[in-house]
Amino acid sequence: MCEQVDQLKAFAAAQRLANACELLKHCRQTKEHGPGIILGLRQNFPQFMLLVAINALVGGTLGQERTVLPLLADEVFHLDRYTGALTFILAFGLAKAGTNYLTGTLSDRYGRKPVLIAGWLIAIPVPLLLILGPTWGSIVAANMILGISQGLTWSTTVVMKMDLVGPSRRGLAMGFNEAAGYLGVAATALATGYIAAGYGLRPGPFPLGAAFIALGLGLSVIFVRETHHHAKVEAANHVSAHAHWPGLRGTKSERCIRTHKTP
Repeated sequence: MCEQVDQLKAFAAAQRLANACELLKHCRQTKEHGPGIILGLRQNFPQFMLLVAINALVGGTLGQERTVLPLLADEVFHLDRYTGALTFILAFGLAKAGTNYLTGTLSDRYGRKPVLIAGWLIAIPVPLLLILGPTWGSIVAANMILGISQGLTWSTTVVMKMDLVGPSRRGLAMGFNEAAGYLGVAATALATGYIAAGYGLRPGPFPLGAAFIALGLGLSVIFVRETHHHAKVEAANHVSAHAHWPGLRGTKSERCIRTHKTP
């Protein structure tokens, strides 16, 4: 019995030490990243709305093909419309799903902004393939590339908005992101339909998609700021607010968290 009590005491002491180390780690992160970084929609409104606009452009790159590709499959490649639609939608969906799975890990490892820029860069060949592709296979390949791009750009913009606004406005950030993206899809699908009716299926609507990609890439490179530090500050504040583990009250570690100073 005495040995079991000693083991429990040793385990509790080790747990307290581990908790103290974790608190000190978050304290140093707050000190490093905290100055000048404030969470909230009002405090980060210009950057937030820039990301909303960028996601509308992301939606536009998808909308450029939604009206036109079924017609392209039928009139240019002489495929059944249902077969054509199924193949390009399936290729896009599988590519986007796989990329969505990896985007969170990539943005945590390399930062949000590099992943967003990479998504735009990957999309560059899509309009060229849609305009010049000699076979339906090249159109399907363009959709796979677009799916990868969408997985990186769409997912990253919503993560960046959530970073900026903090935990209390995440639902609002998600709503703005999805509304802007799908409005971009719908408006561009309508515009490309009119363009195709007046100027033909190729090149017709696809230079509009190329313009969206160029604009989105330029805005992301020049004006978008990294938001990963906002997430780190939120994590540090979360630990600070819940730093009430037994054995740590009144210790130097807890005082460090409260004052954001290293010991």
